[in-house]
Amino acid sequence: MRVQKRHIYLLLLFLLIPFLDTCREDFLNIKPVGDLDIYNLANKKGIDALLIGAYSMLDGVASSGLGSFGWESASSNWLYGSIRGLEANKGSDAGDSWEGNPIMTYSEMATNSFFNIKWKEVYEAVSRCNSVIRVTTQAVSAGTIDQATADIFLKQARTLRGWYHFEAWRMWKMIPYMDENTDTHTVTNKEDIRSKIIADLQEGTTLPNNMGQVGRFNGTVSKVLLAKALMQMNHDYTSALPLLQDAQNGTKPNGAPIGLANTFGEIFDIVNRNGIEAVYTVQYSVNDGSGGFNGGYGEVLNFPYKTAGGGPAGCCGFYQPAQEFVNSFRTVNGLPLLDNSYNSLSKQVLRDEGITGGSLWDSTKTYGVYTQYYYSNNYACTVYSPDHPFTDLAYYSLQPANKGHNPLTSPDWWALEWREDNNSPVDPRLDWSVGRRGIPYWDWGVHTGSDWIRDQAYAGPYSPKKQVYKKSQEGLYTEVGNWTSGFTANGYRMIRFADVLLLTAECQIETGNLPGAMVNINLVRNRAANPDGFVKESDGTTPAAFYDVKPYASFPDQDYARAALRMERKLELGMEGHRWFDLNRWGITVVELNRILDYERTMTWGRNMYGNTKVGPEDVTYPVPQRQIDISNGKIIQNR
Repeated sequence: MRVQKRHIYLLLLFLLIPFLDTCREDFLNIKPVGDLDIYNLANKKGIDALLIGAYSMLDGVASSGLGSFGWESASSNWLYGSIRGLEANKGSDAGDSWEGNPIMTYSEMATNSFFNIKWKEVYEAVSRCNSVIRVTTQAVSAGTIDQATADIFLKQARTLRGWYHFEAWRMWKMIPYMDENTDTHTVTNKEDIRSKIIADLQEGTTLPNNMGQVGRFNGTVSKVLLAKALMQMNHDYTSALPLLQDAQNGTKPNGAPIGLANTFGEIFDIVNRNGIEAVYTVQYSVNDGSGGFNGGYGEVLNFPYKTAGGGPAGCCGFYQPAQEFVNSFRTVNGLPLLDNSYNSLSKQVLRDEGITGGSLWDSTKTYGVYTQYYYSNNYACTVYSPDHPFTDLAYYSLQPANKGHNPLTSPDWWALEWREDNNSPVDPRLDWSVGRRGIPYWDWGVHTGSDWIRDQAYAGPYSPKKQVYKKSQEGLYTEVGNWTSGFTANGYRMIRFADVLLLTAECQIETGNLPGAMVNINLVRNRAANPDGFVKESDGTTPAAFYDVKPYASFPDQDYARAALRMERKLELGMEGHRWFDLNRWGITVVELNRILDYERTMTWGRNMYGNTKVGPEDVTYPVPQRQIDISNGKIIQNR
């Protein structure tokens, strides 16, 4: 027994030898492998690296320990702003049972994974900002940077933190505010945090206008962001107005001038992503080793689905413009129809739903019992056949299939008749915002209809366009070697100069300066009227449609001015993620969206997509993610 114990003692001593050296004074201070080494980052180079990480979240895309996310949380808000605002529908096809569907139909649940992904993205961004602030404070204490340098870092980080919180507030309103000292285990969303968001955003208004790099926030950008928050959260137009007026005289973050681009279409060309119109562009890059994460990852689904091939990206048919949005571009005497009469049978923009795509200029072809005249430029049709009920397209004039023959009384013969739309003018911004049949689609050729659409009967006949790259840019400004070339360098225009002008006009209307508002709105309209239309591919000179835009002559009263402003934002900024947030700011979300739904359901695809959907008061916010409520042990509560 004694020998056995001796052997045990020797064995224990042998096992303890490797640990004897661990009893040093710094034993409890060993840094975990892979942990953020704030000791090495507390200097100018390290802090700047942390700050770049905070800026990198502006696109809403991340790949981290929290998992990868992109289009579910894209800061371009094509889902949460434009689809929710009924400028577009989800697109794709009915078999794509995507979790964005209930967001589109106002039937979302708090358990929808998209909301939890968006929440994680926003607060990951906030956390990165707080890391910058903590490390900068330590660096000042350690003497590794001076206070003036620290102030530039701190102002950027706090402004970013304010913007990320504002982004969350626009989604949920009841959100927690988290600064560098917040205890994440006790934080709640029961406090009104608007004043804290405003305080953070104010920090950046004293930044220099020339920050030396186009991707940083400067004084100009910060003033616009603060003005947006004041208008959206507090309806404080009086405080927002001078900020926006100052911003009009500002610069880009690299010191370059800002202003209206000469023509509307040039704004969205990738080569102009940092052009004069772009007050602030969220920077994207491709072929940089990120595998597409830095290149428009959030918008990668939103390209035409050209069934025959030869179209941009090759996938995925999402984000199809709504018919009501398309109709909004109708003009009479150069002005939009502010009474919404653009949806009437005589005014709506003609469409080619149900017509075979691919040919534009063929004469006729015979299919069984009826003759089909192929679609010619900007024509629309009435199809009298068993497959196309009169109820959908009966507003078009009846044309007998041959002289003296009436298809309504002779069911053995069906006719298709085309009616030219060239006498019905539209705003040319329509054809830069929407891909439609008969109109050139960048340099990809003429959009030929249903062969550009994944499922026309499900989601309608239109394609998205503003973010799409040119054919001549493929491989240069698109990711090479990934599953799609839809990862592009076409950065998101987070602030456009036209947006600044229209926000200024909105403040002027609400503070009683209608003449000043009209000047700013007309600046935007006059730019739209510059020669910027499309020509027929057949001759290269004839306009592809009848384009007509004129400025307003007067604003007779405040209600008229408001209607003009609200329509102008729809026409100018459509499909850019603003609409639902605009409607919420104006307090007209429920009425406006129900009006649009009623119209959309007059189309086959509208009935398929929306059914009996109605918008209620609860739909002006999204539900707080149930996952966040659960893991907070009830400290985070539901907002409905």
